[in-house]
Amino acid sequence: MTADSIRMERPTTGSKLFAHTRWDAIPAAASLFHLAYFLGLFFLYPHAPLWVMLILGFVYSLMVNANINGIGHNFIHNPFFRSNLLNRLFGVTQSIACCFSQTMYDAVHMQHHKGNSDRQDENGETIDWLSIYKHGDHGEAESPWSYVFLSFFRDDVGAIRKELGKRNNGDLFWGNAELAAFATTLLVMATVVPTEPIHFINWRFMLFFLPFWYLGHCFSYLNGYYRHYGANPDKPVAWGVSSYGKIYNWLFFYNGYHAEHHFRPKVHWTKMEKFREQVGELQKQEGTRVIKHAHMLAFLDPDLPKRGKGSVTSKSAGVAAFVSNAESK
Repeated sequence: MTADSIRMERPTTGSKLFAHTRWDAIPAAASLFHLAYFLGLFFLYPHAPLWVMLILGFVYSLMVNANINGIGHNFIHNPFFRSNLLNRLFGVTQSIACCFSQTMYDAVHMQHHKGNSDRQDENGETIDWLSIYKHGDHGEAESPWSYVFLSFFRDDVGAIRKELGKRNNGDLFWGNAELAAFATTLLVMATVVPTEPIHFINWRFMLFFLPFWYLGHCFSYLNGYYRHYGANPDKPVAWGVSSYGKIYNWLFFYNGYHAEHHFRPKVHWTKMEKFREQVGELQKQEGTRVIKHAHMLAFLDPDLPKRGKGSVTSKSAGVAAFVSNAESK
């Protein structure tokens, strides 16, 4: 079997609402639940014991991780709705729930698929802004500690806006609108204390909320790190690391099938199991890495490659970028 002989099965639907399948109602509803949960934290905080809020805050962090890597990720590659306006509005709700910009995430993620966590070139640069090799030394991936806890602060908003502007399709406007939407939401939450009577300057809630917001994004980067650590940046079918746990993939809408996803990014989450059957033989031939744990717990893997033991080889990014970019969107 060769890569060229593999074809994707695309879902189809007669729905006037959903673009690909009515099954996308599930991630769409999960996103709205996440938004309601976030708003619920704000209204509940003045009335609940701190220990309850700490538990709920940690759950919010886990939900941010699952949303970004499951709902938001699938929405980038296969927007849920036929209506462009509805997709835009859904992006706004996503942005408020996760406190980021869904459209800017789109730009960063598409750059990720152009490079596929590529190694540094001769100038020390990577195509992929999120590459685990971008801030590494001697051709190795950087430490998971620095990747997980510093990546939140590394986004180049100027570069992201420049990339969105190149698209000339309104993405730059909507990216800025999403930033304004979640920033305004946080400003209101920081200003108003939802009690009776209403009080102002809600510093206690912000002191509670902001660490869990940051933690949720750190969890997302933890997932991202181990979805590529131990993968082969030079072999398309082995660009990612896969994990096939049922519950994990139900919660993350099959983003655990990450090697398969990078090989063909447009495969819909409902078709991922069948696609794995198609490429399984090729994956074995090319040594695609598979782990037993969910990616967030991949550091527990007894076969985890040791940093500093990998080969220092230059990337073959030209073919990689061309193949993946053609399939990405």
